[in-house]
Order: sequence, then structure tokens, then C-alpha cells
Amino acid sequence: MRQSLFLTIIAAFLAMSNVSPAQTNQPARFRLLILDPGHFHAALVQKFMYPDVSPLVHVYAPAGDDLEEHRKRVASYNTRANEPTHWQEDVYRSPDFFDKMLADKPGNVVVLAGNNAHKTEYILRSIQAGLNVLADKPMVITPAEFPHLQDAFKAAASNHVLLSDIMTERYEITTVLQRELSQEPALFGEWLPGSPDQPAIVMESVHYFSKNVSGVPLKRPAWSFDTRQEGEGLMDVGTHLVDLVQWEAFPELALTPGDVTVLKARRWATPITRAQFQQVTGAPDFPDYLRPDVENGVLGVYANGEVVYRLRHFWVKVTARWDFQPPPGGGDTHYSMLRGTRATLVIRQGAEENYRPTLYVEEPARPVSNLAASLQRAINDLQPKYPGIGLERAGNAWRVTIPESYNVGHEAHFSQVTENFLQSLRSGHLPSWEVPNMLTKYSTLMRAYALSR
Repeated sequence: MRQSLFLTIIAAFLAMSNVSPAQTNQPARFRLLILDPGHFHAALVQKFMYPDVSPLVHVYAPAGDDLEEHRKRVASYNTRANEPTHWQEDVYRSPDFFDKMLADKPGNVVVLAGNNAHKTEYILRSIQAGLNVLADKPMVITPAEFPHLQDAFKAAASNHVLLSDIMTERYEITTVLQRELSQEPALFGEWLPGSPDQPAIVMESVHYFSKNVSGVPLKRPAWSFDTRQEGEGLMDVGTHLVDLVQWEAFPELALTPGDVTVLKARRWATPITRAQFQQVTGAPDFPDYLRPDVENGVLGVYANGEVVYRLRHFWVKVTARWDFQPPPGGGDTHYSMLRGTRATLVIRQGAEENYRPTLYVEEPARPVSNLAASLQRAINDLQPKYPGIGLERAGNAWRVTIPESYNVGHEAHFSQVTENFLQSLRSGHLPSWEVPNMLTKYSTLMRAYALSR
């Protein structure tokens, strides 16, 4: 998506949050099929309404807690005081839910966010059945399944349907502005190639098992602690980071797996006590399928990973980490550093930033001339697209100031992603670079998976 549309999409999804096809006298062009919604991201797709999407949603899933937790979240959006939604649900509960969905096909857009053990199969067969698919990350969690994802993209082209993953981090305003400023040669200069020990791009994400979603404590399914079903941290959250590397460094350019050389990767476990597991899942004990990962009463979850690789001509390091719970007042955090010859662009989200993402512009080790003036000109040039942004001195760096109206929050980004996907459906195609870059992203992660062993 071109970032000149950023403000338009923010305004659009807020404006349409209470609009239904009936209210606009337009037939519903799109009908959602929610398949096995075991992850809360499935509900976040429905946090707002869309003008040409039917309010009647067909849900196919096995009976159980995953389904009921999903329905509670959607019900909370329907009954909230501000901007209530009006989704209606037709629910099919049975072990044959997937075959039944493919036989019925009462909709044309499958939303996938749940247990990842069968996700690649769900994607491929849905595409082969002529359905569009919007899938939560990751679309694949092991190298053995990657050929099926490749087949799914080939089938999507043959069947004239679209397949995409939910990349919410592209809509975080500090990331948007980091990308914009890196495209200003007078400010950023040229990309430094870096080295494996001092990469040109460093990205790190820290997530927490215990947190709030939509204002209430998140109840996680027990299987989400099993990396054989959820995927390891680098395959899961790392998907966002590898995506951002490509999206920021090569905006709207198609990449191939041949552009990537993976040097090294590692993984490590997060210890989860029985009490912590009970707190987050509500389960009385570790289920049998987690017993092999339990030692001395503590579960080891391989939720952490790191990979160092070269993307075309410069080096990258990506780290995904999971801890149990954030510090007081904290939450999931994102760190991103882009190194140019004239400036370094850094996003921090620590205690000093009150755990809110903040974009800084720093001078390189060897100061350059007229950096302050170049930065001010770059900010002035971006004003028509992002009115109200500014600068303030922050020690030896500059902090980019951003009006509060841009901080719509992580949960709202799911509606922005969905609306962008719907726009692609309306036009009949994804951007030309999107599919090659998804395949490159997952190829990179699969090679990291193999090396981490």
C-alpha cells in the first residue's frame, strides 16, 4: 500500500465502523467465513464494520472453548457503548467443520486465525475451492509445509482469488514515518551495508503471554504454548519483523528468495510455571501433549528466536522474544533501527517512552554536516501527508512528535489491514510486489528454522 493513503485509510475505517450494506442500500459484496477462530486476532478483524461486507458471518469450528471465547469477543463489540458493531453469526460446530465449509461455501472471504498446525492445509484447500483467504501470520510454521504455501499462491493465480497475510505493523505510525524518512537521501543518506556483527537493520519484538485484549485479560488456549501447534517465536512474531525489513528497505519492489542469504539462527525457551499456565489458560495442569516439554514442573516454550541474514547488499538481525508478563504499565514492545550514512532512524518503546513507540533520528558515529536542517526539511515535506508531525530535541538526537490522532492502537490496525485487503478484492489484484515478497519472507523464515537446529 502506498503510504500517501495512510490518512485516508485511518479516516475510512473509522467512518465506516458503524455502516452496514443495508444502511447504504447496497448488496453485500463480501461475506466472511471465519474458520476455527482459536486466536483473538480473528475477532479483531470484526472489531469494526465494513460497508460492502455482510453483517451475517458464517463460523465453522469444532465445539469448545476456542469458539466460545471468539464469540464472546465479537459479542462485546456488538454491545459496547461506543461504535457498537452489529455482526450476526451462523455457527456450525462439528469435527467436520472444514469439509462442511468447503461444501457449503456461503461466503467468499475466509478469515484464518487460530491453531497453526493445519493452517497451511486450510489455506491451500480454501484457495483450491475458489475462496479468497486473509490469514493471520504465520501462514506456514515448518519447512515441510512451505511447498504447500507455494502451491497455494499458484492456485490463487489460477483461480483468480487473493491470498494475503495480516501484517498489522505496517500501519503503526512510527514505522510508517521511519520508512518515509529512510527514503529521504538528504537526511538518511545511503543504506550502510553493515556486517553480521553490526547490521544495517536491527528489529526486535518482545511479547507477553499474560496481557489484556479489548480491555480484559486474555485467555489463551493451552495449545498456544505448544510450538508444534502455534509455531516457534521466530516463525510467529518474527514474520512481522522480516516483513517490515523488506517493506521498509525495498518499498514496493519485488524480492525473491535468491535475494536472501541466511547466515545463522538460534532459538531458546521461555520457562512457564504451572501456576502461570493456569493463570493464562484456566486449565488445571499441563495437557499430555506438553509433557515432553516439562522439566521439574516447568514448561519450556521455544518462543524465542534470532536470525542474522543478508538481504541483497546489507545485513539484518531479527529477534523475537516472549516473556510471561510485562512490567507495570508496559505491554508488547517493538525496537527498530535503520542505519544510513547520514542518520540512524530508531524506534524505541521502553520505560523512558512510557512503553509507547517513539521515533528518534540520531547522528552516526561520525557527525555529518547540516543534519538538523535536512531533518527539518524532510519533516516539512511530509506535512501534507501527515499534518501535525514535528520535531523536538532529545539529548543528542531528535524525537519525531506525532499528534495523538495517529495513535489508533494495535487492535485498530486489524481493521486497516482488512479494509486494505477488501480494496484489493475490489480491484481484483494485490500490489505486484506483494506475493513475491510474501514468498521471500516465508522462505527466509524457513531457512532460519532449519539453521536454528
